[in-house]
Amino acid sequence: MNPEVVDVVTLGESMVAFLPTRPGRLADVPSFDRAIGGAESNVACALAAAGHGARWVSRVGADGFGDHLVETVGSYGVDVSAVRRDPERPTGVYFRTAGDRSTAAHEVAYYRAGSAACAMSPARVDLDAVRACRVLHLSGITAALSAGCLDLVRTLLAPGAGRPPLVSFDVNHRPGLWGRATGAEVLLDLARTADLVFLGDDEAQAAWGLGGDPETVRAALPEPEVLVVKQGARGVTVFERGAERGTFVPALRVDAVAAVGAGDAFAAGFLSGTLRGLPLADRARHGHLMAAAALTAPGDLAPPPARDHADRLAALDDDAWGRLRLGPGWTRAEQAPQEAITP
Repeated sequence: MNPEVVDVVTLGESMVAFLPTRPGRLADVPSFDRAIGGAESNVACALAAAGHGARWVSRVGADGFGDHLVETVGSYGVDVSAVRRDPERPTGVYFRTAGDRSTAAHEVAYYRAGSAACAMSPARVDLDAVRACRVLHLSGITAALSAGCLDLVRTLLAPGAGRPPLVSFDVNHRPGLWGRATGAEVLLDLARTADLVFLGDDEAQAAWGLGGDPETVRAALPEPEVLVVKQGARGVTVFERGAERGTFVPALRVDAVAAVGAGDAFAAGFLSGTLRGLPLADRARHGHLMAAAALTAPGDLAPPPARDHADRLAALDDDAWGRLRLGPGWTRAEQAPQEAITP
C-alpha cells in the first residue's frame, strides 16, 4: 500500500529532554521535568498545529522513552506511523540547565551515542513514507549522527524520479556531533543539492569562514532555488534564483521567555508560507511570527497563532511591522492581554 502524500515530511532524531526545575549547575539541580526535543519533530509539530499535513519519520527504542516521544509528537496531529521501534538500541535522552544557551554557564549532557536514531540508514527507514510529500525537510544534525544517517540524507537529496518536489535543508551546524571532523565540507555539499536552505550567518562564519554580508554567503552557495540567511535578532535575507539581490525581512521585537526552538519555528513558518504559495517576504514574516511564538513560551514547542491572525500581522506595512512588539500570550488573538501586542 502506498503511503498517503502529506504536505511535509521531516526526518531526524528526537530525544527525551530533562529540564531543570530550578536554575543552577547540573550537579546542583535536584530534579527535572520531562519534555521532548528534536529539530525535525519540532518543525513537524509546528506545521501540524498550523493546519498542515505533517509526518515525522525516525527510529526510537522499544522503551518507555520511545513511547513518550511517539505519543507526544502524535498528539500534535503529526503522522507517526513510519516511526520504527528498535528492540536493541535505546531512545536518546539529554539534560540541560535552565540558563540561556548562549551563555558560557549553559550545560547540556547528551546521552545519544548508540541510540536507535543513530542506526537510521536507507535500509532502516520507510523510504516510500519519507518521499510521499510535497516538501521534505532535513537537517545537518541527522547527517552528523552516523555514517548510515549521512548515507540516508545523501540518498534523499540525490536527484531522481523519487525525489519530492521540494527538499528543504536546515544546515544546523553542530561541531560537537562531528567528532574530530568538522563536517563543514559535508554540510556544504549537502546544502548545494537542496532546493531550499536555511543557514545562520554565524554558522556560515563558523563552518566556512564566510563573514561579511549575506551576499557573500549566497556567492558561496548559489545552487539552491531559495537560500534563507538568518541574521540573528536583525532578521533574515532571502535569496531566490534569478534575482539580482536578496530581500531583507526584519525580525520582530519580542519579549522572550526562552531562547529555544526559535530556529525550528522559523523554518516551520517559512515552509507554511511556501506551501501556501505566498511571496518570499511574506514567507519570511510568517517565519518570524512562528519564531516569536516559540520565543514567548517556555520549551521548544509553542502553539502558533491562528492563520488569520498571522495573516493580518504579516500584511502590516513596513512601519507598522517595525513598531510591532510581541509578548507572552500574543498568539491567543482573542484572549491576548493588551500588552502582549504593542503596535
